[in-house]
Amino acid sequence: MNMYDIIKKKRDGAPLAQDEINYFVEGYVAGRIPDYQVAALLMAIYYRGMTDKETAFLTYAIRDSGDVVDLSGIDGVVVDKHSSGGVGDKTTLVVAPIVAACGVKVAKMSGRGLGHTGGTIDKLESIRGFCTTIERARFVDIVNDIGIAVIGQSGNLAPADKKLYALRDVTATVDSLPLIVSSIMGKKLAAGADAIVLDVKVGSGAFMKSADAASDLARGMVRVGKKAGKKMVALITDMDRPLGNCIGNSLEVVEAVRTLEGNGPRDLEELSLELAANMLYLADRGDLPRCRLLAKDALASGAAKAKLVDMVRAQGGDVGYIYDTTHFATADYRRAVYAAQSGYIQRVDCEAYGLAAKTLGAGRNVKDEPIDYAAGIVLNRKTGDYVSAGDLIATLYSNRAATLPAAERALLAATQIGSAAPTPRNVVLGRVQ
Repeated sequence: MNMYDIIKKKRDGAPLAQDEINYFVEGYVAGRIPDYQVAALLMAIYYRGMTDKETAFLTYAIRDSGDVVDLSGIDGVVVDKHSSGGVGDKTTLVVAPIVAACGVKVAKMSGRGLGHTGGTIDKLESIRGFCTTIERARFVDIVNDIGIAVIGQSGNLAPADKKLYALRDVTATVDSLPLIVSSIMGKKLAAGADAIVLDVKVGSGAFMKSADAASDLARGMVRVGKKAGKKMVALITDMDRPLGNCIGNSLEVVEAVRTLEGNGPRDLEELSLELAANMLYLADRGDLPRCRLLAKDALASGAAKAKLVDMVRAQGGDVGYIYDTTHFATADYRRAVYAAQSGYIQRVDCEAYGLAAKTLGAGRNVKDEPIDYAAGIVLNRKTGDYVSAGDLIATLYSNRAATLPAAERALLAATQIGSAAPTPRNVVLGRVQ
């Protein structure tokens, strides 16, 4: 077996066998197969696609390329949630405590910010003392004890995906459906949960810009997960506007706490409850209507906020930040952004909003760049709202004053105001099981 024949076979449109896929993934991770040959194969996959079987085989090869987490030491069903990435998406900080408060175990490995999208680990690390690097045995103990823990992804979790994604990023093959499915699901399967709820974003702030593309991705990931023996559900959700009103790490934690207190924005609460209900459903806590009631009760009773406090304490964080969010550091500089004309906010370029937050310091331009936890944007008006010229539409926060003018220009350019009100759009657009 050799890479030349594998590349030629896929170039000519034939499906690859499992041993051929294993050969190229194992060889690439080990350094035996050079970048240029793998790049050629990725381009062949981009143009020729993959069958469901091939996609599953590639997913399993990525999963098995490094550590596969054993969560068998956790009592009961372990449920995970994954978002395909968006702007203002702090749902894990709301959803995981709700699910844990209902007695279902949540053992979650999350990532850092990528491009214009935020990362759960960055958000949690804005809480003083919160530790996201916990030994696996301690991770299992915390979940058994309080029902919830969120840590960073292991350095050796799906190493094939790290190498393949870096190569896809520079060879224009990122937006290949089988490569996206295998990338996401390879990591999720390696993380060890019994059941997975996927939040597939669609819109200007998502990696999937069209409803058809998001549906194809959702169906593909659900199929692969089920083939691997996991219980799966995917929700297709709106990312044509930021989720909630806050974009930026500590700002989003504060908004998540307010949501757990019953004072959060409607769209964030609605999506969080629906994700939590589907996680409870996969854990056999009842049909969806019953699971929605369980989730609402956990939120309304304060039990979910108490679980967040438990998690912060167990992972070394200062729980005073949750009891009193004024403990979070505030940015030295702020700038108010006003509407330039009267009318309805008809649409926004959500990705541009995320990039504006990154400009302020809330995200990274390179992998190891430090972030400004206090930086970000608080939205006073969103898509569908009527504004008069001079109304406050947002406030920018940063510890670098020089970033404010560019972020303001970007935000205004990304906000379309007109005379006609836009058609209302639900936050949950579809469900795949």
